[in-house]
Amino acid sequence: MKRKLALFAWWILLAVLLLSCQGAGGNQAVSETITVMGRKNDLAKPYITSIFAQYEAATGHRIQPIPYEDAVFETTAEAQFAKGEVPDIFLHFNNADLARFDVEANFLDLRDQPWVGELTENARAYCTDTRGCLMGLPFWESSVSGCYYNKTILDSLSLKSAVTQAEFDVLCLALMEAGYTPICWPANGSAWMVQFALDPVFADEPQLLEQLNRNEIRYADIPAVRDMVCWIDEAAKAGWLGPDYLQWSIDSIPEKISSGDSVMTFIWDTWFYTDLPADGTYTVEDFALMPSFLNTVPNGTYEGGNLNMMMVNRNGDHVDTCLDFLAFCTQAEHYNIAFDGISTVNCFNSQTTNIQSPMLTDVALSIEANLRPSTAASKIIGYSDSDVAAALDQLFRGLTDVDGCIALMDEARMAAAAGQGAEGF
Repeated sequence: MKRKLALFAWWILLAVLLLSCQGAGGNQAVSETITVMGRKNDLAKPYITSIFAQYEAATGHRIQPIPYEDAVFETTAEAQFAKGEVPDIFLHFNNADLARFDVEANFLDLRDQPWVGELTENARAYCTDTRGCLMGLPFWESSVSGCYYNKTILDSLSLKSAVTQAEFDVLCLALMEAGYTPICWPANGSAWMVQFALDPVFADEPQLLEQLNRNEIRYADIPAVRDMVCWIDEAAKAGWLGPDYLQWSIDSIPEKISSGDSVMTFIWDTWFYTDLPADGTYTVEDFALMPSFLNTVPNGTYEGGNLNMMMVNRNGDHVDTCLDFLAFCTQAEHYNIAFDGISTVNCFNSQTTNIQSPMLTDVALSIEANLRPSTAASKIIGYSDSDVAAALDQLFRGLTDVDGCIALMDEARMAAAAGQGAEGF
């Protein structure tokens, strides 16, 4: 009799232990590990680390980031996919590089998920492909990109921001003469700045985009593209991009900008709230915004927001847990904690803790007049920041000239388009 009571007590204890393993936000009795692959800098954003930590604390499940350096992310991730090593969740933008990863075969269509109505119209549209499929959850910042500058330094030198390309060139020259590096240009693996320059070329003249994507013309046939590459080449030779710009990566920008070593950089507003050191010589209050000037349009341009998507591996071992995690992310009490104090346009209908940066509100009329949607990276077939960075690297090192650089950009774009099976390539 005692033995039966002991066995009964043991089974009761085991049941209690199993129940205690249940997470507050999930239905799994055993803790699972979700792998999330993305760029190193993206996975380190405070709202991403916050939502990961919140989910782990609430459920007992673990989220394991798989970070790759920004400069090699696309090629490294592509190689992993080719080996069948697809993460549970893939963090990626809806741009031309996404074609490397066979979205239809690898990822779930999320349009039937119960949280879809929580997305703003623009956020949902960004993540929807030509099939009408919702490719991922846009858990990201919706920012405005342009040329952010240190207004405190400019004021100390009695200099003003620019409203034309000619004024911007004069400003760079004046800063050089005053002993400052005008522009922090992270040439070591980064080229998002170029997409800012190309946006107005193709957004303002959509027929050029159509011709390029049908392989009827090349970059080399578009004068504005050559104007851009010429300007970048001349800026580098003039020292406007910094003494060590070939060694600078995205990780170099916080120190260069917060110290005042560089006065301007082509970036987005949210960066100042997520990456700029709070203990630097200069903080977010010292910065302001003007258009990006890279010699493609006289009055410069701003780029609208791009959104990183959380895409779910349809063939993974943790599909249900991944969907549970995405549902957790879309609950207001969770995303409002994650985005507290972050400068971003809403991606969710009940988002209340994010802020609107004074850097944007102070130049609202300029943004209204010169804003273009993100066009180059999302709509040019075969476009890749890493390919553009590689072509510019050859130019910066004197291994090719302006026309050779443009030819390298064309060759890489066309090869990628052909690899994607694009018609005409």
